[in-house]
Amino acid sequence: MKRILLAALLAAGLVVPARPADAAVTYPDLAAAFDNAGTSPAATPAAADLDGFGHSLVAEDSTAAGWDRGRAITVDGAQLRLPAAAPGTPDNVVADGQRIAGRFAGAALSFLVTSTGAGTEGTGTLEYADGHTQDYRLSVPDWITGPGSRLTVAFPRWNTPDGPGAAPAKLYTVSIPLDPGVPVTALTLPKAGSGARLHVFSIGTRPTAGPWTATWATATDDGLAAGPWTERTLRMVEHTSRGGSQVRIRLDNAYDPGPLTVGHATIAVRSVGAVPVRTPVTLTFGGRKGIALPAGGQAVSDPLPFSVPAGADLLVSLYLQGTVTNAPMHSVALQEMYTTADGTGDHAGDGVAFPSAGTFGFWTILSGIDVTGPGSTGAVVAFGDSITDGYLSTPNTNSRWPDFLARRLPGRAVVNEGISGNRILQDAFSGYPDGRTAGVNALARLNHDLISQPGVRTAIVLEGINDINSGTSAEDVIAGLKEIAAELHAARIRVLAGTLTPIKGCTCSSDAHLAARNQVNAFIRDNGGVFDGWVDFDAAVRDPADPEAMRAVYDSGDHLHPGDAGYAAMAAAVPLGRL
Repeated sequence: MKRILLAALLAAGLVVPARPADAAVTYPDLAAAFDNAGTSPAATPAAADLDGFGHSLVAEDSTAAGWDRGRAITVDGAQLRLPAAAPGTPDNVVADGQRIAGRFAGAALSFLVTSTGAGTEGTGTLEYADGHTQDYRLSVPDWITGPGSRLTVAFPRWNTPDGPGAAPAKLYTVSIPLDPGVPVTALTLPKAGSGARLHVFSIGTRPTAGPWTATWATATDDGLAAGPWTERTLRMVEHTSRGGSQVRIRLDNAYDPGPLTVGHATIAVRSVGAVPVRTPVTLTFGGRKGIALPAGGQAVSDPLPFSVPAGADLLVSLYLQGTVTNAPMHSVALQEMYTTADGTGDHAGDGVAFPSAGTFGFWTILSGIDVTGPGSTGAVVAFGDSITDGYLSTPNTNSRWPDFLARRLPGRAVVNEGISGNRILQDAFSGYPDGRTAGVNALARLNHDLISQPGVRTAIVLEGINDINSGTSAEDVIAGLKEIAAELHAARIRVLAGTLTPIKGCTCSSDAHLAARNQVNAFIRDNGGVFDGWVDFDAAVRDPADPEAMRAVYDSGDHLHPGDAGYAAMAAAVPLGRL
């Protein structure tokens, strides 16, 4: 009777088949531990069984997304080598305490993972060359029902026993901060809880920044339905904070369901409009002129000797080869950009003759510009919502508060990772191209947008007002801020929290919202060591006669966002000695 009941539960998918423990075995590398075939051809679904019930990834969908077998893909700054295994052969290991030997050195260890049966989590151990150990925890959502905000890539189908079916089959990347001075020589995989299986496909490292520091960066807030664009060149404007003698750019295809190809990329110092001071210089990728970005993948250009002035405008031009139907974007650039017409091809190297056929107001594909040079003391990353994004500041003038802060810090890098509408706890973008432009929640984007920034030393976090205005309690906002601080400290990043600016008179506010804002601000000012300091943005812009409201001279007019003068006052309130 018990055997009949167990068989029925297995058939219904209510029990995951048990696996024998394998904790005593040490494998020379991850591939040697592979024990599960998770990918099958569309025509032969029985060739693989990822979840124990006959479901698997579709090999053709992986290839279509640019996730070719054996390819090295960069995610969150870490290089992950995809399994070289043919479809129908083992390409992942179900984590169960296996010990993996190897040498891993860098700023972080990244795992390409997914979970079947349900989301799961577990604790493993890192062993360092000097003998000390470090416990780490992997928390991995389910491959089908998990949130889009956490995904690295989502394939459109899964293979069922009856063939491909529509379902978003997801892979995720989880990064663990490392001791940067000592290599890891072995790791023990977690033992997942009962009822679910944690699958590991690849392990890689994010290198330390070395001499590189971000001088400009932006965050992806949406997957843009792009036109489509066909054979055109985009010329985008970026304002530097720190100068340098070498430059490289970072490209990002985050949240894009398909690959795209940048056929040619150039950089120049801007004169006016789309016109460079001198002929743009070609950037290469592994010595090649172009680069194919897989869905969810990144690329970093080769170092280029190039004099980057501080506080200047650069022009980065990207020739988009073929047709691009989706691309990641930052929607509130507050900067005019330039594009050629469809079908005109490669004009990335053009100078005065750049054939601009129109303008647009967002950044796309380009996520960062890094420089090297003497005297770097680390980058400051401004991490927040629309108030950090500079919403309602004057376009084309670089009047966001991080821009004003950069002018107070000559020789220091300040980069802006604000997203208008962003929240700490709730997604305002699903992780799929859906027209919403407020980004995934701050906790979900923390590693991608902040921790992985080259040379980051200090973060100024200004988040929470959109949570409050959408009904989230002050207690939950405070808990989210504590979690952000803990993750940043684990990555050896200093954290300054910004008090939330006044909202009285805004159509989004209520008496309950005002009270919640005051409760969060009271915690920030007396946080008991959760943060390394705080910035009193509230005091900088509030009306002394009515502290719940913004001072009129600083108000943009909507009683929520400052104007240019208000953003300047916020920057002036930052204690430079804390950075």
